[in-house]
Amino acid sequence: MAQALDVTTRQDMLRHMLEIRIAEEEIQKLFLQNLIRGTTHLCVGQEACSVGMAQALQQGDTVTCTYRGHGHALALGMTVKSMMAEMMGKESGACKGKGGSMHMTNADIGLLGANAIVGAQLPIAVGAALTYQVKGLPHVAVTFFGEGATNIGTFHEALNMAAIWKLPVVFCCENNKYGEYSAQHKTTPVEDIATRAKSYNIPGIVVDGQDAETVYAESKAALDRARRGDGPTLIEFKTYRYRGHSRTDTAPYRLAGELDEWLKRDPIELLKQ
Repeated sequence: MAQALDVTTRQDMLRHMLEIRIAEEEIQKLFLQNLIRGTTHLCVGQEACSVGMAQALQQGDTVTCTYRGHGHALALGMTVKSMMAEMMGKESGACKGKGGSMHMTNADIGLLGANAIVGAQLPIAVGAALTYQVKGLPHVAVTFFGEGATNIGTFHEALNMAAIWKLPVVFCCENNKYGEYSAQHKTTPVEDIATRAKSYNIPGIVVDGQDAETVYAESKAALDRARRGDGPTLIEFKTYRYRGHSRTDTAPYRLAGELDEWLKRDPIELLKQ
């Protein structure tokens, strides 16, 4: 357990987490009413990962993320109104209605984009980090991805290049135990994704992704390391998505009682306590 943050900071983080949870639940309702077209991927249960990291960022830092990116957008400061308008394809949306659920982007708040292609966001973050290094800027690029993306070539290419050049980038794996509909042990030969950092001679850290204060502390340490010029870090947030992979998935592949166990460690309830 990380040292407790001050009350004001914790309240601010809790507000953001509640905003994400309520917005995500509303998105599901709107989809069922056919007001949101296409597919949606909710991050209910994973709110501490995006909010904890966002709290540790500084002005000028940037983020790329997955198609499960509504929470990251809101954590970075996108308004609910702008996000919902984008979801509904309206011109008043964050991307003028052209991006939709899977491509939330707003460079003004540091969000270089959610990506529909698995793993595509990692090399984008590496490119941003290279820009900061070449220009001598004190910024850090952060990229979020799921454990399934660590079996994709771009994951290994991105970590290798970032490690060789000691780029200011933090790789954040939100390990929610399932890559789409497949349990991690069926697709990945290691239990802790963080151990893959050893191949690139960079730190690999396993973090309780349900504890927002711990997420903040470990994120800040990795960001500070990158800002000092000491290179990248791979952080694995152990977390869980309470809903299925996408909007109509009821997650019948889950083990009996698994969801109930994770609900006991709801990140919002933990921070409230």
